[in-house]
Amino acid sequence: MAPPMDDPLLSALRGLEAELHHPGVRCSPQRLEELLHPDFHEVGRSDRRYTRQTVMAWLAAQQHPPSVQAWGYALSELADGCALLTYQSAHRAADGTRVEETHRASIWRRCGHAWQLFYHQGTPTAGA
Repeated sequence: MAPPMDDPLLSALRGLEAELHHPGVRCSPQRLEELLHPDFHEVGRSDRRYTRQTVMAWLAAQQHPPSVQAWGYALSELADGCALLTYQSAHRAADGTRVEETHRASIWRRCGHAWQLFYHQGTPTAGA
């Protein structure tokens, strides 16, 4: 059973995930080091595999925050200190339409007192 939307862990992980979307401010390299687990890896919506270093370099190189809209968050605690965050996202085009709608899944691990993103996957929605 999914936790309620006002669950503190769900709120915390949503906030951490949003930092990676660059809401108004780029993440510093130091903050990316804190957010991404040393063994982080990703499978993008393109089905390409990305390493931690590749993702960190790409995020750091972004000149403008993307217009990302995310919704439908759900949280499942997989084990003590391990949680699966799922949601949908899209980029907002200049005309306001949603493009690149994607199902997202992130596995977060608690390391000490902080949560770090261990794995992320994006899958295009049907028709996207």
